Amino acid sequence: MNIEVSPSPIPNSTEPSLSNALLNKDKDDYLSGLLDKVSSVKKEGWLQELKDNAANWVRHSTLPGKKDEEWRFTDVSALRNFDLSLETKTVSPDFAAFTAISDTRLVFVNGVFAKELSATGDLPEGVVVNNLASLPNLDGELVKEYLAQAEGAREVFTALNTSGINDLAVIWLSHNVVVETPIHLVFITAGDQVISQPRCLVVAKKGSQVTLVEEFINSGTGKEQDKEVYLNNAVTEIWVDENASVNHTRVERDSVEAFHIGKTAVTQGRNSRYTCNAIALGGKLSRHNLEILQAGEQTETTLNGLTIISGNQLSDTHSALALNYPYSSSKQLQKNIIADKAHGVFNGKIFVPKPAQLTDASQLNRNLLLSPQAKVDTKPQLEITADNVKCAHGATVSQLEDDEIFYLQSRGIDENSARHLLINAFAAEIINKIPVPSLRKNLTQIVNQF
Repeated sequence: MNIEVSPSPIPNSTEPSLSNALLNKDKDDYLSGLLDKVSSVKKEGWLQELKDNAANWVRHSTLPGKKDEEWRFTDVSALRNFDLSLETKTVSPDFAAFTAISDTRLVFVNGVFAKELSATGDLPEGVVVNNLASLPNLDGELVKEYLAQAEGAREVFTALNTSGINDLAVIWLSHNVVVETPIHLVFITAGDQVISQPRCLVVAKKGSQVTLVEEFINSGTGKEQDKEVYLNNAVTEIWVDENASVNHTRVERDSVEAFHIGKTAVTQGRNSRYTCNAIALGGKLSRHNLEILQAGEQTETTLNGLTIISGNQLSDTHSALALNYPYSSSKQLQKNIIADKAHGVFNGKIFVPKPAQLTDASQLNRNLLLSPQAKVDTKPQLEITADNVKCAHGATVSQLEDDEIFYLQSRGIDENSARHLLINAFAAEIINKIPVPSLRKNLTQIVNQF
């Protein structure tokens, strides 16, 4: 692959210092207990070495708390109240909680590949869509070059995921291959007080193109199981080579009592294009860490996000975009719809160092609060040392305007329908950017019921 990792990684990393941590072995008993459970299955060769190195970092880390700047609005200490276990579950083949959006689908249940729920359609030559254990033509040494090599691999939840790797979804596109239909990845969590650690690796070689949809759900969506408590700790690494294009949609709709910690780490090569449409709906506490590292000039990055939460939900979006080369462009729009006593968090960082001349970057966070108790903490950030750039950032917080509702009522629309119409219009700007019609329709129905 032609990507060269920049000598300037994403700044302000929350990774621990191993040299200092070695003085305090097993700093956090709760984390150590989780680690012993998830890393109990042993592998061979390079994969076990990778797992062992990640486990070492976890043992020298602590569960983030409010005293950590990156986590001060998102308190994960409630995890300590649960004795999470690693369980293997099965789901009936007629399970239809996820939207069937493609003939190419990989399904994992509690991080374990579910062959009976998966399907692969007619894929072009040079495309591999499979789990690691079943790869027919792809040498594990090639996967080794990319797996857990992205920036941020030593962050505590990411390292915990790596230490427990037993299998993963692998999407591999050879040079100049174009996949016309979407590839659908479904990660199901089944059971109460379990820990699930989905892992995905996407490698798009030079000139390739793909549309990818990730969906995180539980096995009882819409049923009693929708209140199951569990931890979904997901990591996706995406490598976009020179002149390659990846359109990535991520939909999180876990149980309303679940904890969801997600990492998306993207490395972009020269002239590459990456789009992320991130939709957050579920979880009592959910957090998405989106980290983009530019590894070549003239990249295009588009980040669209939509969070819809109510009740006592907390949803946190943390993004970091490191633009280390010139002639790049990025656009980010994060929208939050927050009702009842829910709490939204947005922290977006864009780093433009001196070498990144002629960069064009914009970032906007718009928030719609539907009740007096709804809350949002927003912090868009730009750190610029280059002197020839075009950069802008901002945030807005508003409620539904009485004048707008009155205007619609004056046109014969009742108040409740008027409110839904305005909420739908607010969300539509993000939903309409999703390139899969059936998924757009499904998400629109969810918004209409909100």
